[in-house]
Amino acid sequence: MEHEHVVIAGGGPTGLWLAAELRLGGTPVTVLETRRERDPHSKALTIHPRTLEALATRGVLEPFLTEGRRIPSGHFGGLDDRMDFGVLDTPYPFTLALPQARTEELLEEHAIAAGARIRRGHHVTGLTQDEDGVSVGATGPDGPYALSADYIVGCDGTRSTVREAAGIGFPGNDATTWGFLGDVVLDNPPQGGVSAVSGPTGGVMIVPMPGGIHRIVGGDPDSTGTGYPGELTLDGLRAKVTRIAGTDFGMRDPSWLSRFGNAARQAAEYRRGRVLLAGDAAHMHYPAGGVGLNVGIQDATNLGWKLAATVAGTAPAGLLDSYHAERHPVGADLLLSTRAQTALMNAYSAEGQDLRALLSQLIATVPEFSRSLAERLSALAVTYPGPAHHHPLTGHRAPNLELSNSTDLFTLLRTGRHVLLHFTGTPAPPSTAHVITHTAHRPDPRPAWSTVRAALIRPDGHVAWASEQPDAEVLRAEAHAAVSATHR
Repeated sequence: MEHEHVVIAGGGPTGLWLAAELRLGGTPVTVLETRRERDPHSKALTIHPRTLEALATRGVLEPFLTEGRRIPSGHFGGLDDRMDFGVLDTPYPFTLALPQARTEELLEEHAIAAGARIRRGHHVTGLTQDEDGVSVGATGPDGPYALSADYIVGCDGTRSTVREAAGIGFPGNDATTWGFLGDVVLDNPPQGGVSAVSGPTGGVMIVPMPGGIHRIVGGDPDSTGTGYPGELTLDGLRAKVTRIAGTDFGMRDPSWLSRFGNAARQAAEYRRGRVLLAGDAAHMHYPAGGVGLNVGIQDATNLGWKLAATVAGTAPAGLLDSYHAERHPVGADLLLSTRAQTALMNAYSAEGQDLRALLSQLIATVPEFSRSLAERLSALAVTYPGPAHHHPLTGHRAPNLELSNSTDLFTLLRTGRHVLLHFTGTPAPPSTAHVITHTAHRPDPRPAWSTVRAALIRPDGHVAWASEQPDAEVLRAEAHAAVSATHR
């Protein structure tokens, strides 16, 4: 029986990114992907700012920026007024429109370059686990086979075989409304990029895509109900769009027609023993705001370094359990947000239309409200709980601090190690196998960082420890203790 350190079930964006993260930590990994060929239909189009930051911290962002189309705003629940992403504290104050098929291709190139092994046409059929490892049943082009692993991660979608085989519950609700999607050619597309129309007859958004294609996505009162409304046809899509927008924009030649529901579920556990879940295997929801792919990649960014350290035997006690503790609340908030947006998108009554108008007006006139929604949607607001009496920055995402020697924090994070920053002007402790140390200038004008004298940044870009201690010797002792707590 073959033995693998980590098996990943599913070679979509989450599984591919996790594979590369594990390789960055030195862990051998094999990805089992059911599809022999990449799906040409792209469920996801949107890459959010925090995901762009994750790509930047691994030095692989440029191809995405080169090929994607930057959109400087975002919508909440399809409201008419959009959130301005330009106010966000990030080098990437925009969403990036890029078809998922191309995103997967770029992520696969990254994973293979990192040394991951990807087996297409293979999928997990079952598993058993004990204290020593996991026995995985799989099938491939040559038939069934078995392998053993230290850990298995289910990145195999909402119908996850790994989740079901591990006996992990997936509570939530079934679909009560259905959206429609069509990738079509438009002879008379709306001008000015992304366009949206909404009203009591429904809502529709039109998004330009590469190759002369436009994506039309929306919903209407006729699509409400627990039963699946049937396969979408071009004539059906044309009728819906004409009723909502007053025109069909000259639609023809569909390359993909689909429906999607608002079923919302979340795994009860993101870890059970040696089985872990990430991405759609851990949470499913209505695709409001285009966040699904992003949350999956962010799950993998949180899990990768922790699982690699656990496999290597250098992780402190409880590190792997912190994956569930930190990411499960993020998934719960994801469902809260997408359910709220679903309610707004389906607010067809007169009262619902007034609610939409009021919230849209608040986005346009109350900058703090708009910014708060944008920070939540972009995942820049994600904060993990810290220990008692911790510094206020602990658990927060660290911005891309400009440091000395013409470098910045995101560049230092490319090695996948912790980064210890010293802002005191005194020499920092030497780097180790697990921690890069860097003596830096005082951070640029960010009030939260103005009095920080040292900070330890996790491989996923969140603050593990920070101190304002003015005494150099005490500070050095605190830093040593913080570093020691990250690896044994």
